[in-house]
Amino acid sequence: PFRAGELALAEVRRKHNTTLKVLCRLAAEAVLSSPGGILPHRDIIGQLPGQVLRTSGGTRLLLRRPSLDEYVLLMPRGPTIAYPKDISAMLMMIDIHPGDTVLETGSGSGAMSLFLSRAVGPKGRVLSYEIRDDHHSLAKKNYRHWRSAWEIGHMDEWPDNVEFILKDITTAAADMKSVILDAVVLDMLNPHCALPVVHPSLKEGGVCAVYLANITQVIDLLDRIRSCKLPFLCERIIEVTHRSCDGAEANCSVPYIARPSHWQEAHSAFLTKLRKFRPLLS
Repeated sequence: PFRAGELALAEVRRKHNTTLKVLCRLAAEAVLSSPGGILPHRDIIGQLPGQVLRTSGGTRLLLRRPSLDEYVLLMPRGPTIAYPKDISAMLMMIDIHPGDTVLETGSGSGAMSLFLSRAVGPKGRVLSYEIRDDHHSLAKKNYRHWRSAWEIGHMDEWPDNVEFILKDITTAAADMKSVILDAVVLDMLNPHCALPVVHPSLKEGGVCAVYLANITQVIDLLDRIRSCKLPFLCERIIEVTHRSCDGAEANCSVPYIARPSHWQEAHSAFLTKLRKFRPLLS
């Protein structure tokens, strides 16, 4: 059953077959506010997930625990997060395993940090560098809130395996000398500035995945790798698209692709897969 201190997700059906999701941290004296009225948290605490409760206005709410991708979409954010569809593609790119050590720049709002934390497990390690103090603090807060809620609502603990570091990665060459990295994830404005610092610590054959907003940045990154003669091969560049299709549209006789809706989610980014290699000796 739900307990005080953990996260609950309320789903409210709206017009055009859309769903409003409201995330809250349960506290006995608090209330959940929705367009259809309020619902005291004390009415949720003690209930099993999957129950449908009514607000003061009679609106039906489906209560359940949020998944990690729902949490990162609804948690407080400063900078734009890497969306779950892109994070999943990057996790496949770097092919990390439990026990691996991964470097991330920058921390942002902490979305990628949480997914990396789960991927490397309790015996793994995530080093998350961030240059901005406000982003650094927010990423730590979001990570801490998810961990504390997880421990209340589950039998096991979420691993405490992310080290958030407030520092410019381009000035961290001395720190990198004592680290062996299985993979690197770069989500920053000028990723080419980080590559000379991190590549000596990356294992031979290791992958660096780079999140870039547009194709111009991809071209600039590859030009810098070539001009600086960095030991990276560009294996793949992908753009991950995402469109939502609800049950009502899926059952229509007209194909979904011909009936785009104005509320569909849309976000695009270019994911670049770089693999470290040892240059041939002349």
